[in-house]
Amino acid sequence: MTLTASEYFMLTPAGVLHAFAHPTPDETASALQTLLTGERSLNLAAWTAADPLAPSVLAGALDSGWVQVLHSSLQGPDARLDDFLQHVIASLSGERRAVLASEEGFCLGRTGVDQDEADIVCAAAADYSGFAARQARRGWDGGTRYVSFHRDPEFLLPDHVFMPFWVDGAGYWLILMGEPLLNNPALVELLWGIKQAGTRFATIG
Repeated sequence: MTLTASEYFMLTPAGVLHAFAHPTPDETASALQTLLTGERSLNLAAWTAADPLAPSVLAGALDSGWVQVLHSSLQGPDARLDDFLQHVIASLSGERRAVLASEEGFCLGRTGVDQDEADIVCAAAADYSGFAARQARRGWDGGTRYVSFHRDPEFLLPDHVFMPFWVDGAGYWLILMGEPLLNNPALVELLWGIKQAGTRFATIG
């Protein structure tokens, strides 16, 4: 694999789902997360300066579809915009109805749902966090993965999807109504915005 200094790297949606899937990332996930730490995408030299494991991670990450090569630097999202969360999470739901919750059940952002409905699903997310923690203590980590609910007994399309992820030790739940559209650059933008902000988003009412 031949790379040049003018090539930059960014996570794919699959890379985001892998890198932020656990409260404590392993070395590979941590190196992948580093790609979302700056205001712009990183070339290999900048990525290596931020995480020395980057060169050893790169080939496997490209083969797995976790990282893509860019031929120009990509500007990160402006996480200071008040409407950032509503804009980006709407694109991840087939119904454009979505909520971002903290692990503790606080509503951090919502789109297409009123505050009462958002508070209900955020409280449910907090309950799932407690359930997952209890199951993990019993030796089963399956509860830390995704949760979906269906009205259709054939399980074709979910009514609600709960997706947990962690950024710098803080837990979040992305709650999507209808078809989840996770193979979407908006998922990268969401995690990049949260990572770049460095703190939890204030509640958007």
